[in-house]
Amino acid sequence: MLQKRAQEVLATLFEERPALQGCQQDIQRAAALLVQCLQGGGRVYLCGNGGSSADSAHITGELVKGFKLHRPVDGGLAARLAATGEEGARMAARLQQGLPAVDLTAQGAVISAIANDLGGDYIFAQQLMAYGRPGDVLLALSTSGTAANVNCALTLARALGMGAIVLTGGVGEPAASLADVAVRVPETVTYRVQEYHLPVYHGLCAAVEAHFFQE
Repeated sequence: MLQKRAQEVLATLFEERPALQGCQQDIQRAAALLVQCLQGGGRVYLCGNGGSSADSAHITGELVKGFKLHRPVDGGLAARLAATGEEGARMAARLQQGLPAVDLTAQGAVISAIANDLGGDYIFAQQLMAYGRPGDVLLALSTSGTAANVNCALTLARALGMGAIVLTGGVGEPAASLADVAVRVPETVTYRVQEYHLPVYHGLCAAVEAHFFQE
């Protein structure tokens, strides 16, 4: 169950972006699945191609450090850092609590090895074979829903007992059917879909952050 402040974040998103109101239930379900994963000690993995790869990196950045809220280091860790000396005290003051997220599009050497040895359709799925655990979540982006490497990752995620979320557009198949939650924004043209994906994932990141952290 999302905290009230997280629900308020999403309510603001739908007020400011009325075109997304048709996706409201799925966006709320996606936020709840992310919160469930992180509360249980899981990790969020992200993937996509081209502009959606850049979005994967963007989302990762919003999760692993403060996005809209300050996330001070908890008191016990801050005290242990400060006890190590002046640099530790500076670290305690500057570091922020993070939410564990991994961008599967970021490891160039690994991706090239998988593409060369196994084929490009498996660049994300093979990484999930190494990292993914039951209770983790894959958040995938595919503007058309037809990206083979994204769909292989979604298929494997569910087989591993992970949660699977896809942000897509239009019909969004077959990706939408391979995910636990499919957020289909009301567009089909690639760059227009991406323009909708930005407020969607900013809303998700802000809601998840608001669930775990306060001002």
